[in-house]
Order: sequence, then structure tokens, then C-alpha cells
Amino acid sequence: MRTRNLGILMTCGALAALSLTISSVSVAQAPPASAATPLPAIAPSIPPAYVVNLATAEGMTAFKAQWKNMDVKIVEAPAMPNAGAAWKTSYDITPKARGGGHLFMTWFRASLTVPAKIGDFDTAGATAVLSFTIDDYAEAWVNGQMPRRAGRPSPATIQGFNMPNRVVLAEQVKPGDRFQVAILGINGPISLAPPNPVFFREAKVEFFR
Repeated sequence: MRTRNLGILMTCGALAALSLTISSVSVAQAPPASAATPLPAIAPSIPPAYVVNLATAEGMTAFKAQWKNMDVKIVEAPAMPNAGAAWKTSYDITPKARGGGHLFMTWFRASLTVPAKIGDFDTAGATAVLSFTIDDYAEAWVNGQMPRRAGRPSPATIQGFNMPNRVVLAEQVKPGDRFQVAILGINGPISLAPPNPVFFREAKVEFFR
């Protein structure tokens, strides 16, 4: 009986040591953690108190803004470090592209300045949400950040195939607040690129109380 118990203990000890070894190897081979990025704030689901249409000249004038865009194309680049022998090159983008049945990408940029009043609506203290739909896929940056989390939905900043993006600019805006907006638009599906270029289906700022 003692011999049997001793054998069981030795087996358990060996398994524990093996588990510890595998765990140590896994930790050693794991890629370094990426820098933390903030989670996107979730936009309110109630009807907005006021909406400004950024697809109109009047709407952009309210924010003292103007849309600018720069086309993008994919170019070949050197292989990524430690990518492995099978990967001889990588790819990057440069600000030029052509549409018409090919993958088409473009940057849309604008600097929005919150006014004290739009029509009869006082903006101070309101939650401001940038709501837009790109045909077909979009990534949104605000003031140099794209809040997101791998493995979690990011409906605010990353969205695809004509799904709306709703980015919370601020939960309590103040007159004079400025937001540098940069939106990368891509036509799609990427594996079956349509003949049309990238365009806004809608773009607006929603205010909530």
C-alpha cells in the first residue's frame, strides 16, 4: 500500500513539474504585451437631443470644420522582424490609390470645434457623439487615439461593411473643445472589391442630455 501511495505521489510530482515547465515555456514564448489602449465609451441608445449633419456645408460650418481627404495605396515593404523564413516581405500604405474594381482606401480628416450654441441648442455639458457610416469599412481616430480592445466589440472606432460607427467625443463637452477626427475608409468586401470608391453614407454629431 505504501509503495502504491509513493508511486502516486511521485507521478503527481512529475506532472506538476511538467506543468510548471510548460507554463514557463509558454510565458517565455508569449509576445510582449501591447501598450494599453482605452476602451471605447459606449454611445447612448436614447434619441439625441440635437443632431448636426456633417454631410452638409451648414453642419461643418457650425463646427468651423472642413473635410479633407487623402487617398491611400498598399506598397511592398521589408519583412517584419522575427516574422519567420516564409515571410519575405510585408506591406504598408502610402497616400495615393485608384478605385474601379480594386481595393481603395482613403483618409478623411476634420477638426471639429464645439460652438457654444447651434441653433437654439446649448452645447455645454452635453454628451457629443460622432456618428457616421462609411461605404464600406472604417476605423476612427479622435485626437490621436483609437480606443479599442482585442477580443471585444469596438462598435465605436472599428466597424465594417456599412455598419455605423458611433464615437463618443466627450461625455460633457465645453464650448471651444476641439476634436481632431481622422477616419480611414476602405471599400469592400476586401477580397471582392467593388468598382466604387469610398464615401460617407452619413456623418453627423449627436448631442445627448
